[in-house]
Amino acid sequence: MFRYVALTSLQKLLQTENNAVQRHRTTVLGCLTDPDSTVKRRALQLSLSLINHANIRTTTKELLAFMESSSPDLKSECASGLFLAAENFAPNKRWHIDTILQILIMAGCYIRDDAVPNLIHLIGGAKELHSYAVHQLYAAVSQDIAQQPLVQVATWCLGEYGHFLLDGNCDEVEPQQVDAEDMLSLLERVLQSHLSLPSTRAYALTALMKLGTRLQDVDINRIRSLVSIYCSCHDVELQQRAVEYNTLFRKYDHLRASILEKMPVVEKFGDGKENQETDQNGNEIVTPIVLQGEPSTDPKPQAPKEVFDLLDLLGDPVDTSPALSDPAHVGSGSLLGLLQDLKPSEAVPTRMEVYKKNALLVEFSMSRAPGEAAALLLITATVTNTASEDVEDFSMQVAVPKSFQVQLLAPSGSTVPSHGGPPITQVIRVLNPKQIPLRMRLRISYTLPSGAVVQHVEELNSFPETAWK
Repeated sequence: MFRYVALTSLQKLLQTENNAVQRHRTTVLGCLTDPDSTVKRRALQLSLSLINHANIRTTTKELLAFMESSSPDLKSECASGLFLAAENFAPNKRWHIDTILQILIMAGCYIRDDAVPNLIHLIGGAKELHSYAVHQLYAAVSQDIAQQPLVQVATWCLGEYGHFLLDGNCDEVEPQQVDAEDMLSLLERVLQSHLSLPSTRAYALTALMKLGTRLQDVDINRIRSLVSIYCSCHDVELQQRAVEYNTLFRKYDHLRASILEKMPVVEKFGDGKENQETDQNGNEIVTPIVLQGEPSTDPKPQAPKEVFDLLDLLGDPVDTSPALSDPAHVGSGSLLGLLQDLKPSEAVPTRMEVYKKNALLVEFSMSRAPGEAAALLLITATVTNTASEDVEDFSMQVAVPKSFQVQLLAPSGSTVPSHGGPPITQVIRVLNPKQIPLRMRLRISYTLPSGAVVQHVEELNSFPETAWK
């Protein structure tokens, strides 16, 4: 009980006394072995919050060891937290890829939905690591095809970079004797396994087709035979894909190589690396995801302390000088300067439903001011609960493309009361100087009455025109 109270107190202090809390990181990690599951969960949440550029390697090693023997619900929370930490603080791409692969091997069934496309994008953008990645993935999947996300990434890489396995020129891994037939056999095993999901089989079919154009000594007839089996599959999407591939062989064989060319690197929206800035001391500032502050309990208006931007979370002092209210800053593009003259009576609100799951409803009420402040969008997020029990530990994070600026104010609370209770509200301020269509990613997490921790990532690409025009 005392440990839980201490961990909760440290979590609250983290926003304002980051450096002081960091000194207790070893003790916090030690609480992961506590027999009380509530203490474990609180220690895990605090450990993930303490990760930064300086301790990412050591803390991740400890958390991976914890995840290997933890319960399924803690595995899911730990995996999601490590994914986010790796995206923000990975020292290099090689370490990033290795870490995600370890998570996929240990907890592939418990990871968040966007893990597969994120890892594919990461590998695709690291040309110097293509050979290393496909060797590592081939070795992992050859031993275990039960972890579906791992198999999906591996089959995609086999289709794109399988030729590196034939070369065997990768000094960073043990040499493997792999030929074209070995790769086809592995993909056939994936297709025939009762553990494979339809989406996994779709990855495998596409990989087969690509290997048919990438490799010299591949058995095309074997590939055609494997593809044709799924032309009568009960899964409509899988059947459609197989029929299209079969048509390529029959009618457009001369175009097959050009159609199945290597995928170009796709620009990824919301990547933490693309929005990094540096301060005057050359320190890196990660700007796209801004965490909310602790719920506000002081009724007195203290505007500078209510804005918990990422600099505050990293332990840097928040500028509380009165210069922020100087009207001269309004025309300079400063986000905080624009806020000073924004009057609610001038705004025209627009409502938008952004999340509706597990009896929780999150709605955005948006308003913009005319004149010089038109580039500023003020969003009030309202969270209501239609269930008969409270939802605890609600938090929301926001990411936007680098052409925008975003800030979150402290939420009105972290507990969403049951049906009929007052909602949680939180203000999001978005500066859109180019007045282009707004895109946003939300990361929402909360604890259900059953104790299960839920995490969702929502892509918002359909804001009304009034949000930017």
